Amino acid sequence: LESELFGHERGAFTGAITRKTGKFELASGGTILLDEISEMELGLQAKLLRVLQEYEVDRVGGSAPVPVDVRVVATTNRRLAEMVDRGRFREDLYYRLTVIPLVLPPLRERPADVDLLTDHFLERFSAGRALRLAPEARDALKARPWPGNVRELENTLERAALLAGGDVVTADDLDDRGAGVPRLALTDLAGLTVREMERRLIFDTLKRTHNNRTQAARLLGISIRTLRNKLAEYRQRGELPADASAES
Repeated sequence: LESELFGHERGAFTGAITRKTGKFELASGGTILLDEISEMELGLQAKLLRVLQEYEVDRVGGSAPVPVDVRVVATTNRRLAEMVDRGRFREDLYYRLTVIPLVLPPLRERPADVDLLTDHFLERFSAGRALRLAPEARDALKARPWPGNVRELENTLERAALLAGGDVVTADDLDDRGAGVPRLALTDLAGLTVREMERRLIFDTLKRTHNNRTQAARLLGISIRTLRNKLAEYRQRGELPADASAES
């Protein structure tokens, strides 16, 4: 992370074959966003403090500081003041960062934002379909506590868009208990070999994702290359259904 933020010189460490410009240098004259600042280790916090105080960075392996002029915006989902009290965040850095603190209420306290974000994420994950949310599904989203805030809502809607059987996302599609790849009944598996079960699972997942191989691979927990190799194998054996031949 230090190299990413502040850059490094050639030969500073194994693999540093060229000089690298850090994010602070690249952002000089503008703004840099430090997401989840509370996760930064104490040693790196000290180096960040120096950047904020001296307006210069020290590249890893460098011999001279590099001046920078950058506005810093830092975000966190933790209470930094409490972390300072526990010795997990530097007090001096805390005061340097909290010049203009902005507190965003949790998503559960912003039901109107749930509607706006839901429509935004559905459009993003629709994959060309005219996806819409059933009224009971929208009510279910508003009723959730959302401990993971916007990221949790985003993940929930991405999964629902993948698993929706049609153009309407229902409350059942939002159920994340055991959500993932399609489930096959035991009666469907009777008499099948492991290879046949694997093939059926792949085809069912492709059908659920409207033949989107990237999304299907993500649900199956395999790489897109592995999925393509499997489909090529099925094609050679004449086992590839016509509706699974075109990639979307």
